[in-house]
Amino acid sequence: MDIHGKSNCYYNQTVEFFYSQTGKNISSNWGTRDKVVVGLGLTVSVIVILANILVMTAIIINHRFHYPIYYLLGNLAAADLFAGLAYLHLMFHTGPWTRRLTVYSWFLRQGLIDTSLTASVVNLLAVAVERHQSVFTMQLHSNMSKRRVLSLILGIWLVAGLLGLVPSMGWHCLCHLSDCSKMAPLYRRSYLVFWAVLNLLTFFIMLAVYTRIFVYVRHKSQCMSQHTMQVKHQETVVNLMKTVSMILGAFVICWTPGLVLLLLDGLHCEACQVLRYEKYCLVLAECNSLMNPIIYSYRDQDMRQTFRQILCCWYWRRQRSRRHQEATLGIRFNTQEEEVLSVKLVRNKHTSSMNNGTNSSEMLSFSEG
Repeated sequence: MDIHGKSNCYYNQTVEFFYSQTGKNISSNWGTRDKVVVGLGLTVSVIVILANILVMTAIIINHRFHYPIYYLLGNLAAADLFAGLAYLHLMFHTGPWTRRLTVYSWFLRQGLIDTSLTASVVNLLAVAVERHQSVFTMQLHSNMSKRRVLSLILGIWLVAGLLGLVPSMGWHCLCHLSDCSKMAPLYRRSYLVFWAVLNLLTFFIMLAVYTRIFVYVRHKSQCMSQHTMQVKHQETVVNLMKTVSMILGAFVICWTPGLVLLLLDGLHCEACQVLRYEKYCLVLAECNSLMNPIIYSYRDQDMRQTFRQILCCWYWRRQRSRRHQEATLGIRFNTQEEEVLSVKLVRNKHTSSMNNGTNSSEMLSFSEG
């Protein structure tokens, strides 16, 4: 087949062709498992999107969060939001729907997920560097300017977008069928090895950085007097460090199984049965984007209060809008309690009128007698 001047390339083949070459089946009908996976995936994706919008809104409206570390955590929430959108797109292009995909729409589906993961990893690395700089200079927040933080965030997304585009730009197996992976049948196994090793290596670097920070903070805490003002500052630093470390820990726990599975697939491990565990690792990775808002709510009191303010404000605005609409339309719907009271009043009125009618009849009979 001669396509685009390359003798052994299959650009015009369907996605199903590559899946069949690697032994990965595409469901022809919607089975129970497919429905459960898609239903659960859609539910989690919507919750992830709403929860991370809440985090980003809290960081924007609360001036206490207008520091580099919180800008980076807000960007991490943006990466999780992007991941929620990527998974939402995936749920509408998986299962039997995979047959409808073209080669380029398949690359788009996978590229969105790759970009979201890369953005999260690079952002966490930037947070680790910021914490290292701040703690070792005995500061709660770094002195980075807003312009520098904005440039850093822009650089994070440029790197993430570039790595998400790499497979579609040539690091694929459309011209090398024998090198196609099982989990991602249009990717070359060498790319999976590169991507998995790069992310796992970044995990180890971040763990080493945070270990060094904790050792330093612990040493400083032991050297300080219990009656100095530095103790409260140190406690604040430790609490913020614990929050960031929990975020990193949740990320490593949720993503490491999937990355190890990709690495095994890239190394062409036939006995590993990577397709058997693929779905579970995907669900675990998706849940990570939901963990960060929960960690914020659990660890940060200011964040919890801001969440409450946003939700209460949204609730009262909704109630006010509803009352305004009812007043404009001249319509008012009674509550359940008002309905019960109305029924009782009608019954009492009816009973009273009956009694009055009976008394009138008795008086008339008495007067006639």
